[in-house]
Amino acid sequence: MIQRVFSFLSTTALLTAAFTAASASAPDTEAPTAGMLPGQDEIRDTATTVVDTARVAGIDDLLARLGDKRVIYIGESHDRYEDHLNQLRIIRGLHEQGHELAIGMEFFQQPFQAALDAFVAGEISESELLKRTEYFTRWRFDYRLYRPILRFAREHAIPLIALNLPKEITDQAGDGGIDSLSPEHAALIPADIDRDDPAYRERVEAVFAMHPKDDDADFEHFLDVQLLWDEGMAARAAEYLRGHPDKTLVVLAGTGHVEYGHGIPDRVARRIDVPAATVVSGKMRPFDPALADFILYPQRVELPATGLLGVMLDTESGGEGLGIDGFSEDSGAKAAGVEAGDRIVSVGDSAIDSYADIRIALMDSRPGETLPVEVLREKMIGGSERLIFDVELH
Repeated sequence: MIQRVFSFLSTTALLTAAFTAASASAPDTEAPTAGMLPGQDEIRDTATTVVDTARVAGIDDLLARLGDKRVIYIGESHDRYEDHLNQLRIIRGLHEQGHELAIGMEFFQQPFQAALDAFVAGEISESELLKRTEYFTRWRFDYRLYRPILRFAREHAIPLIALNLPKEITDQAGDGGIDSLSPEHAALIPADIDRDDPAYRERVEAVFAMHPKDDDADFEHFLDVQLLWDEGMAARAAEYLRGHPDKTLVVLAGTGHVEYGHGIPDRVARRIDVPAATVVSGKMRPFDPALADFILYPQRVELPATGLLGVMLDTESGGEGLGIDGFSEDSGAKAAGVEAGDRIVSVGDSAIDSYADIRIALMDSRPGETLPVEVLREKMIGGSERLIFDVELH
């Protein structure tokens, strides 16, 4: 994989061009000279940024420049495996340099810190970690994207820090704003929330404009959610840095929480003054030197597809196993003889009691693979029966 960090040629003229809005110069109003066609030329500032390609570097050079930082923010597109591989590469490189690390993670919420501690200590399994943190209902992105990072942390006893506020708090703020939080939830959010950054507000407004929403969507409530995410994660990160002065904290979060420093970084800096750096991917973004301290351009890396049963699950009803409400159009389960109303009690060698169990059981399966699926089926007379079907995954 080719991984590059761009260094920027900075001169007074270039910085002026890069950070000021382009403005039209006054058009030439003099009459055309003899032999010239009529018309006026539009001469404008092109706001050109020059990249010094003689200084294009790789991850090793980046690691050398991160060595004196106490906190490093590495942005990600959540579904891009190459972003997570770069996060792992930086974490591994810093660890090999002898840094005492901790890893702060947006995708785990603060009430589940004990589960992360138990996982790193080797006290619980990976599947138990995913169940205890309610990963599949609170985050949902393919766990395989993050798995190498968590396994590296466990192997080397690197603390994992749950940064995010509970989903219940941000969900309520989205519906009714921060003022609608219960006293119990209000006690869990940071006391100091900065709403006065106009650049931050402008960025959130741009996201809100593109975001799918109902007619009654309220921007101020949307802003409250973003502020809670960023202030909540920043407060937790700053708390950890204060309590562990020997640690370098690597923060993994969506690029929107890192770019331009407007999300987590500025809010951590408001709480604690430590050397910091931001790192983001430049893929799918306009080139802008102000985006971050370091901009990466990795090649695309895809995870292999996971096999699917082709069922719609009933996660609300009680009883043994997990109920089936219906099927997808190309369902291998339906083709094998599974019926709506059946309850899945095992897939392969894995017992099924929850939605998380299904996700874990299928995590490393592949389309075209055949797995035994045991179901519980109610009979018209005489209770229920257990049936096993060989299901081809799609």
